[in-house]
Amino acid sequence: MTPLNYNHLYYFYAVATDGSIARASARLNLTPQTISGQISSFETQIGIDLFDRKGNKMQLSEMGQMIYSYAEEIFQLGDELKNVLKTKEPAHWLTFTVGITDVIPKVLAFKLLSPALNMTEPVRLICNEGDQNSLLADLAVNRLDLILTDQPLQSGSHVKAYNHLLTESGFTFFASERLASLNLKGFPQSMSGQPFLMQGKKAAVRQRLSSWLKKHDIVPNIVAEFDDSALLKSFGQAGYGIFTGPTLIEEMIESQYQVKIIGRTQEIKEQYYVISPDRRIKHPAIVEVVNAATN
Repeated sequence: MTPLNYNHLYYFYAVATDGSIARASARLNLTPQTISGQISSFETQIGIDLFDRKGNKMQLSEMGQMIYSYAEEIFQLGDELKNVLKTKEPAHWLTFTVGITDVIPKVLAFKLLSPALNMTEPVRLICNEGDQNSLLADLAVNRLDLILTDQPLQSGSHVKAYNHLLTESGFTFFASERLASLNLKGFPQSMSGQPFLMQGKKAAVRQRLSSWLKKHDIVPNIVAEFDDSALLKSFGQAGYGIFTGPTLIEEMIESQYQVKIIGRTQEIKEQYYVISPDRRIKHPAIVEVVNAATN
């Protein structure tokens, strides 16, 4: 096997991080031609196109993205080693790598994961966001310690992992001040005909919310759908429609997005799970997160 050329890997990492050869060459004080030649040599050596080149734009290819994630870990470890050699003191960080499904509200992820950073033992929290299938693939090869999700791992999955129910929450309905003033009286029927922002099809709660609206004969005007919960809330903040969020974090949503609460329901429940490789949780940071959420 041909040894990996770490100089080539570093030049690739620099270009992928900075977004262009020009920016990387300026930072590294090298000519663009030098860096371009090093990357071409690296691609020839490994037999893989690392970038999809479209004119002057360079975007990471699918394999390039995977190699970049490894390079990032390699050079972060290198930085830690340099620090250890400089200070003559070993690093005692506990690394806690979490995958967060993209439908989980950011403020909820913060609330659930922040206890890990309050531990006596220093913790380095690394958060990766994505869809559940890609995160499960990373969990299967030990690149994640945990997945935070609204959907449990289904039986028959090819990934050996275990569900742990973390917490559950009812739902709160929010709107901008102007829109809220039209819906406070007569909630929830007042929402019929009003603009509504709906979770995307990836969200486990979408079907339960739709069923609840139908049960109460509420027919809102769904003007947009979002997989990204933060984007949904931003449109809600701008007054484009009523939206929902977990009652568990309603104060944070109300404060952060400057919206008003128009009502709540406990008939809709959303469960939040952690998926870990172990039936019995061992990682100290996972134990801290689970204990904080369940106590």
